[in-house]
Amino acid sequence: MPKIGDAAGAPPTSTGRPADPTRPGPTAAPASAGRQTAPAHTPDTARRPGDPSTAPVAPNQQPHAAASNRQADPAATALIPAVAGARPSTPPGLDSTALMGAVPRPPKTEEPSDGADQPAEPPKPRRGERVVQLRPHQTGEGYKSVYSELTRPSAWSRVRTGLRVSGELLITFGLVVLLFAGYEIWGKSAIVDAHQGELSQQLAEVWGPEGDPTVAPSASPSAKPKPPVHGKPIALLAIPKLDKEWIVVEGVTQKDIRYAPGHYPDSAMPGEVGNFSVAGHRNRATFWRLDELRNGDAIVVEGRNEWYVYQVTQSRIVKPTQVEVVAPVPGRPGVKPTKRMLTLTTCNPKFDNYQRLIIHAELTRTQPKSEGRPAELGT
Repeated sequence: MPKIGDAAGAPPTSTGRPADPTRPGPTAAPASAGRQTAPAHTPDTARRPGDPSTAPVAPNQQPHAAASNRQADPAATALIPAVAGARPSTPPGLDSTALMGAVPRPPKTEEPSDGADQPAEPPKPRRGERVVQLRPHQTGEGYKSVYSELTRPSAWSRVRTGLRVSGELLITFGLVVLLFAGYEIWGKSAIVDAHQGELSQQLAEVWGPEGDPTVAPSASPSAKPKPPVHGKPIALLAIPKLDKEWIVVEGVTQKDIRYAPGHYPDSAMPGEVGNFSVAGHRNRATFWRLDELRNGDAIVVEGRNEWYVYQVTQSRIVKPTQVEVVAPVPGRPGVKPTKRMLTLTTCNPKFDNYQRLIIHAELTRTQPKSEGRPAELGT
């Protein structure tokens, strides 16, 4: 029977591994009553590797031999005694879930793919375009996309940007100008036509019967007519060739001729000896086509009681300072008039005013309103 402390006869550990001859065995107490008892380990009796005071020494071993066995396993930190006990002979019981087998997965079937679950392909670049990928750049805040050399702004790219912005501004300005021109041509025409209707009603009221219609007019001579009021209608002007007619108001200021042609206050009245002069704007609602008149064309003026038919005798372009064109004798200021003339003035050319278009006409006949409309106006 091996002795206690003999390395060769040391019993195997509870783990079933053979004892290591170089590993020091546990200290054993002397046998009592023919039985071997397990030593009790305390923190004071635990052996540490390399500690000479705790190395075991066999009774029949010399001191020098005991010193050679003091080299303990460096991997061992403490001597743990074997725990006597039997391994359980029956395995632990299984729970209810362990009785279920693994559920087999259904076999994968090949389904036709319609391309809906596939990622869409990026659009192909058009002709002349180049696709430039962004490259990631790591910074203290993380990865950021950085433009490559091809997409970084250059001097030529800045020039292109400036040209593009300038072009967009010019296009916008051009659209604004076109809108303003459209308003001047068509928008004002609608406004002028509306005001012409109001002026026509005012003229009909002025020319209507005065006083009580049941009372016969007195035999005394009629009083001198009052001078016309600025901005009030005085006559109707018609040009059959242009298929246009307007109510003429008194005065030639911007306020007076805003919606109608205006009569020069110092000139003669319709049908009188002298020069009946009328000014108007060069827009589509007023004297826009005045340059189409030629010698012999008729111009008709309606008065209170009569129609006055004039015939064009001259058309010319003058400077704005040549105001003698509206003199009693056109072009000859200070000369006593002998003819009944008509003069129309407007700006020239269209959309500008550095010239004046002048139309002169001479009275050819007078027709009472009781006989109806003149033949020049048609039926």
